[in-house]
Amino acid sequence: MSAPKGPFRLVTVNTAPERAQRLIGRVAEALKDRYEIIHVDNCSAIDEVAAKVTEHKPNVLFSASMWTDEEAKQIHEIARSIVPDIKLHAIPTGLQVERGPDAIVEYLVEKVPVLLDS
Repeated sequence: MSAPKGPFRLVTVNTAPERAQRLIGRVAEALKDRYEIIHVDNCSAIDEVAAKVTEHKPNVLFSASMWTDEEAKQIHEIARSIVPDIKLHAIPTGLQVERGPDAIVEYLVEKVPVLLDS
């Protein structure tokens, strides 16, 4: 078996930092045989994105499901302006509210490998 790819340094943008940490921990655990994912920080507001992306220079950024499509686009544009080759993913708006945390974990376990291998 080959070694996991990575490490991938991840910043999340989520108004609930504890939930972000917990859910990303579950995703990282589920994918640990294939990828080393390190959750380096969370931005609780859009106005924190530039500073934290500048500080951490992450490979990956996820915007959580509480952001609208327009807000996610703004978050991603800010991140890409600082780290041009950053891998970005917007969790679909409302997924957490409609289907709960397990749905977020299932969704990311499915989507993250495609993103990290791209």
